Amino acid sequence: LSRTKEFPYLAPKKKLTIVLQPFATFTQADVEFVATHLRKIYPKVNIKKAINLPQKAYTSARKRYRADSLVNYLDRKTEEGFVSVGLTSKDISYTNTKRKIKDFGIMGLYISPGNACVVSTSRIRGANRKEKLLKVVIHELGHTQGLPHCPVQTCFMKDAAGKDSLDNQHAFCPKCKQVMKNAGWMLH
Repeated sequence: LSRTKEFPYLAPKKKLTIVLQPFATFTQADVEFVATHLRKIYPKVNIKKAINLPQKAYTSARKRYRADSLVNYLDRKTEEGFVSVGLTSKDISYTNTKRKIKDFGIMGLYISPGNACVVSTSRIRGANRKEKLLKVVIHELGHTQGLPHCPVQTCFMKDAAGKDSLDNQHAFCPKCKQVMKNAGWMLH
């Protein structure tokens, strides 16, 4: 797969270390689940000790944390060669300019390409909640590697568009998979 207008970032990338950064109240069991399953498809995953959520990110109007503030906070703390995944159980939001909603609740947010993202379990529901959490983490990590949202319905990079469509997402589509393989992911 070569560089195209759609995928201009396909040059092989230096392998990064994924750092799982839980925020206070995020369960250790969920951190361990994510780490265990990520390590099956990516060799370098570390877990940091839980830290408090930065109070500057909190918005009292809807009792949410601003995801963009959390991502920027993590970005400042992330060293070169690493990508941080903030994990929280608190509700997070951002300003959705397409829908003109200032405090739009979301499951995750990222810097693309970049070295930080955040995922919240607040909106993840169902019997397969942990599997859905893993899919959101993988989705946000895909964005940090430069992947845009994908039109393929079953791809991990499919845009949720304000809905929980995680049960329909099963793997990366061939194009997205190649980008992730170039970044060192062990995908078959």
